[in-house]
Amino acid sequence: MIPTVEVHGHRGARGLRPENTLPGFVHALDLGVDAIELDVGLSADGTVVLNHDQVLSPRNLADTAPAQPDDPAFPYVGKPIRELTLAQLRTLDAGGGAGIPTLAEACALLAPAGATLSVELKTDPTWTDEEVELFTAAVVDVLKTYGVTRRTRLLAFDWRILTEARRHYPGLGRVALIERKTLVPDSPWLAGLSPDDPIAAAAAIGATAVSPEHVITTPELVDVAHTLALPVIVWTVNDHEDMTRFIKYGVDAIVTDYPDIAADVLSTAAL
Repeated sequence: MIPTVEVHGHRGARGLRPENTLPGFVHALDLGVDAIELDVGLSADGTVVLNHDQVLSPRNLADTAPAQPDDPAFPYVGKPIRELTLAQLRTLDAGGGAGIPTLAEACALLAPAGATLSVELKTDPTWTDEEVELFTAAVVDVLKTYGVTRRTRLLAFDWRILTEARRHYPGLGRVALIERKTLVPDSPWLAGLSPDDPIAAAAAIGATAVSPEHVITTPELVDVAHTLALPVIVWTVNDHEDMTRFIKYGVDAIVTDYPDIAADVLSTAAL
């Protein structure tokens, strides 16, 4: 029997196709992922767009041409998404000729598929509470428009997103992202909660699942989470041996850049 561990395509299938792009999502779906993980930000004119970093990075993006002649903001790479309009963001090459999609375009593509949407809202503690509220509302509005809220989870390192979602959108899944840099004394990431017991803190804030960084994911963490009825979604795991180890730990899902490797590991584990 194949272990009941979900495969979540990280930014689509980041190791195989350009990340956070429609072609990447299509490839991940072709590989049979259970969920598509994607990242969203908000443009200067209020459109929810896909990109991992709040500041456009040359690691995954390249300028092509200005949105209009003599645009003083050009080049756009290196600038925050929140300072650029959708028209300006549309000019960027996200890899292989693919552009930066909107969340609406991603939902239109993914709505007919059966995969879960894991939507990470990219904020940080410098955002005001009002900005967090407006951003969350903009994301949820798109999800509602495409009828995908029942199979969507909102993910965040900034746990204010989770409190906002619990208060106003309780039907959505809420995933508490956890990594070493957020688990520090007086952490500004955890909505005022203590980092001493992050799994208990996640439960207290109303998370419906926890998603810890792979280096801090232990059998004990998994057991504690399951005791509190919280599924564990470990990220980002790309090695065959590590995937096998986390399956033995009892995690509920693996986030990976290589869904093809995860499928092979799960098939092998079933033998």
